Amino acid sequence: MRFSLYRNHIRCKQIAGTLFLFLLSFFLGHGLGAVTYRGAAVPAAASAEGNWGLSFQQEGKPPVGNATADYLKQFHAHYTGNTDEKVIYLTFDAGFENGYTPAILDALKKHQAPATFFVVGNYLETAPELVKRMIAEGHTVANHTYHHPDMSKISSRESFAKELESLEALYQQITGQTMKPYYRPPQGKYSESNLQMASDSGYHTFFWSLAYVDWYQDKQPSHEEAFKKLLGRIHPGAIVLLHSTSRTNSEILDELLGKWEEMGYQFRSLDELVDA
Repeated sequence: MRFSLYRNHIRCKQIAGTLFLFLLSFFLGHGLGAVTYRGAAVPAAASAEGNWGLSFQQEGKPPVGNATADYLKQFHAHYTGNTDEKVIYLTFDAGFENGYTPAILDALKKHQAPATFFVVGNYLETAPELVKRMIAEGHTVANHTYHHPDMSKISSRESFAKELESLEALYQQITGQTMKPYYRPPQGKYSESNLQMASDSGYHTFFWSLAYVDWYQDKQPSHEEAFKKLLGRIHPGAIVLLHSTSRTNSEILDELLGKWEEMGYQFRSLDELVDA
């Protein structure tokens, strides 16, 4: 029942997201530049406080976020790494297991590419063996909150902490380990007070500098569409967000990692950003 409710919850968010993008495109007009909301192109003016957004202005160069790296740094938050190094930080958001994670892990293992999987409570409950495999193969399992709410609407420090701490407790129960204090806000929704709360709790917040529309189960991108976005917009220091629920991602990841390697990129862990 919990799994079914979660998937229905995600589907509702998908519908709302589609309506959100349509309305933004209708009301905000043209000529405002390409920004991504959850990876989808929308007008630049849509990149308002509370919704993580990116403007890709030059191929092969880091995008401009709707918050600067210097601003985020004061809250131990990140959206790129060192933009002078051809390094990629792979991250996956995992809301539920859709049967594609084993192939993703196989590709990562083949290329010796460390990744961070941001998981929710449902994932820990329903796929504990895959979580253990992630850890055994050198990946990081991090905090995407327990219930996947809009964290920007949470103003109570206690409620904010409960979303993170509940997931930490379940992770420790399943793995016997302490979860690293790495946090990704669901849907990239945030507020300055949220960033401060996370920082005060010892957490680093991770947004992203490259993503694409890969989360619709009944409208998966073609391989060609995926490669066009992920190869054309890759850049030094990229924090890449992919969804482990994506069939396309599971099918292309081996080839994608190889193509990035051919372009001179290396794969590193988010630990490097935290320790810098």
